[in-house]
Amino acid sequence: MIQTLYISIRELKLGFRNPWAYSFMGLFALFMLCLLLINAQGYVQGYSGITGTTLNLVLYLLPLMSLLLGSFSLTAEKEDGSWELLSTYPISTWSFMLGKYLGLAVVLLVIVFVGFGAAGLLGLAAGSGFGLQTYVQLLSFSASIALFFLAIALLIGTLAKNRWQALTIGVAIWFFAIIGWPPLLISVLGFMPYPVIKPAVTVLTFVNPAELSRLFTVVKLGGGAILGPEYYEWIKWIKQPAGSIGFAFTAVLWIGCVITSAQFIWERRRSRA
Repeated sequence: MIQTLYISIRELKLGFRNPWAYSFMGLFALFMLCLLLINAQGYVQGYSGITGTTLNLVLYLLPLMSLLLGSFSLTAEKEDGSWELLSTYPISTWSFMLGKYLGLAVVLLVIVFVGFGAAGLLGLAAGSGFGLQTYVQLLSFSASIALFFLAIALLIGTLAKNRWQALTIGVAIWFFAIIGWPPLLISVLGFMPYPVIKPAVTVLTFVNPAELSRLFTVVKLGGGAILGPEYYEWIKWIKQPAGSIGFAFTAVLWIGCVITSAQFIWERRRSRA
């Protein structure tokens, strides 16, 4: 526990010294403010064009931020020789990886809260913006996206040998999960017999954390009707009182599995060194 805390504090210091973090923070806050200016019609409640645009903005920006910051943090350890120094101390690979995740998670969550906080404060002053429940739901969606893709970033950083490899893999995963996912999903489901489509949609949704978070948020905002009949069981499950608890449990399990995979690969390479 002490080792994990040490790595987390170290990562916090490095993260807030990183100009990338402030660049992403400024970019995210700027786009949130632009959306606020577009909406000058009072407070937005539930799922609407503005909330849909906000979801898309978050899906384009936050996964890429998380993938780059997280993967670069691990590859920098390899390139700068910091890991060779750290490995001389009695620090377990699991403590190292978990500390990295927790420290970077705080950095990313600060970026998210600053972006939404600036929009929320100006919204209160201008008499427009998002209603409280909608605001909290969008904030939770953004936090979940950042935490999901940060776990993937650690796996990328474990596999990549340098920053260029991490950049290539990260952009490829971002493109696949965010931009290429809808046409890919449609094309894959088109070749399947009808009775298999619903189970396939369920499995594929759990594969892509961006789609899982988006689906949960759209239903919570009251926009489940736009998803289609294939997602009827999802809508029923999410609307239940235990839907939020189930989603949180799924997120923790998903993130834990990815971080454990990264830890396993890093440990194998550490033992061979």
